[in-house]
Amino acid sequence: MYDLIIIGAGPAGMAAAIYAKRARLNAVVVEKEGYGGQMSLTYEIDNYPGIPGVSGMELANKMKEHAMSLGAEIIYDEIKSINRTEEGFVIHYETGGVAESKGIVIASGATHSKLGVPGEEKLTGSGVSYCATCDGAFFAGKDVAVVGGGDVAIEDAIFLSRIAKSVTLIHRRSELRGAASLQESLKKCENVNILWDTVVESINGEKKVETLSLRNVKDNEDFNLFVNGVFIAVGITPVKAEIDGLLCNAGGYILADEDCRTNIKGIYAAGDVRAKRLRQIVTAVSDGANAVTSFTEDFR
Repeated sequence: MYDLIIIGAGPAGMAAAIYAKRARLNAVVVEKEGYGGQMSLTYEIDNYPGIPGVSGMELANKMKEHAMSLGAEIIYDEIKSINRTEEGFVIHYETGGVAESKGIVIASGATHSKLGVPGEEKLTGSGVSYCATCDGAFFAGKDVAVVGGGDVAIEDAIFLSRIAKSVTLIHRRSELRGAASLQESLKKCENVNILWDTVVESINGEKKVETLSLRNVKDNEDFNLFVNGVFIAVGITPVKAEIDGLLCNAGGYILADEDCRTNIKGIYAAGDVRAKRLRQIVTAVSDGANAVTSFTEDFR
């Protein structure tokens, strides 16, 4: 019987593990892939306080080493099911293992929706980004593109317009889906151009992004756009563990307070899987700390 099972080894999960071990809890981290989450895929991070210019993998290693030095345990497996019992919860692993715990921190993160075009995966971290707030500063004075038409895409274009030389917003429809107030702000950005009815066919470049191959969906005209970077904002999907009775909002994110408590006693949501406004490494780490603090208040 564990005190706490932490699902996910990204920044929220690693912070939760550190706080759990410092609280002398018998805790384990369960991760189905590699540790670090989306952070490990980021070429350079310049907005984490105290460690500017660090690579995502380096920061992930630092967090893991910190947790392991305190005695944290990581099990690499996928969770098949979670069931409630009188004592807490029973977790069944895909490999057949079973574990019990008093509480669970769901820190399974979220994945950015991808375009699925040639060059996207190859150049991720080398000009292809899914976070303008994280990576925008690296494109100061350069030409960039944003793909999407919702609130996030518009916010990214506005944010990048203050940094980049030029911003091209690429949208597959003839009108944006974002809030009217955001669209009004976008119109005031003199260095933003919008390509309507346009889709990305491929992202091109050897070691970094050089051009985008585009197609107008109305006349099927193909053309290229020269850019130094492209920010993809076509959606994000939370990766959550299925627990009967756990409330989620319309987007599939888990509803939890700022203290990370959900509607089920003993279940806490931390990091990108939690319904909240800002999803950054620093807010994920904060959630991990809050989740464990809430658990200790609830069960001690």
